Amino acid sequence: MNVGVTVPNVTFKTRVRDESIGGDNPFRWQDVTSDDYFKGKRVVLFSLPGAFTPTCSTYQLPGYENGAENFREVGIDEIYCMSVNDSFVMNAWARNQELANVKVIPDGSGVFTRQIGMLVEKNNVGFGTRSWRYAAIINDGNIEAWFEEPGRKDNNAGDPYGESSPETVLAWLRNNAAANAA
Repeated sequence: MNVGVTVPNVTFKTRVRDESIGGDNPFRWQDVTSDDYFKGKRVVLFSLPGAFTPTCSTYQLPGYENGAENFREVGIDEIYCMSVNDSFVMNAWARNQELANVKVIPDGSGVFTRQIGMLVEKNNVGFGTRSWRYAAIINDGNIEAWFEEPGRKDNNAGDPYGESSPETVLAWLRNNAAANAA
């Protein structure tokens, strides 16, 4: 993905808690657009192959969650985690991970991921179509910086992790802030 490109205009199908519904399942469907997530904000978006998977649950998501204050200090308004999983799965994963700082975005049909060019086949591990691991800094809907794991291809036997890590993205933000201050 090229720096300066506007993110795809997509409507995400989300489930949100609504106490007015009552009962054991007080959730309703709510459409949320790319503009709702990205317009007028500077955010970090990171995407990964799947909720509840080892690298995603052990390193990447917790790293962003635990480092959220560091990201705020360098001008990040929100941190979003996207996966080609439906809203039910993403919400369950957010609860399981006890997220307070990172917000999840369900791209259940992979529409955003396809349009941004990061949709890959992961049939070799039984996943089907998923996102390649990447991160981006998005400023008012435009890509400011892009961090993609090497080796993007269908059915890649590996699961590279490092370029999209919170440490790598935060280092870029700090270096960029220092360069702009000089």
